Amino acid sequence: MKKFFEEFKEFAIGGNLIDLAIGVIIGGAFSGVISSLVGDIFVPILGLIFGNTDGLASMAWNGIGYGNFLTAIISFVLTALCLFIFIKAFNKAKEAMIKPAETVAEEPAGPTQEELLAEIRDLLKKKK
Repeated sequence: MKKFFEEFKEFAIGGNLIDLAIGVIIGGAFSGVISSLVGDIFVPILGLIFGNTDGLASMAWNGIGYGNFLTAIISFVLTALCLFIFIKAFNKAKEAMIKPAETVAEEPAGPTQEELLAEIRDLLKKKK
């Protein structure tokens, strides 16, 4: 049980919890931006295309309101697209940072202690 609390303390004080909190805050702000993009830009444009000046929210077919559903779908697709582009760029940058470290040539390993001792032994035998 003590190990469990030590691991939790490390998690809570370490970077994981802080990274998670920052992600949640940025995600909330990002959600607001996407909601505004969909509600203030795309929905009015689609409303004009479909001949509905009230936007998508008032769109219905035989009493079934599908306008809000379309708005939610558009919001989801735009959020997924933005996250995909962000993650793709992040992975590309991460890959570029890691590649130079991988291309560094490894130094050839020198002889082991046993090999050195064997060489010294052989040299001493030749001297006698």
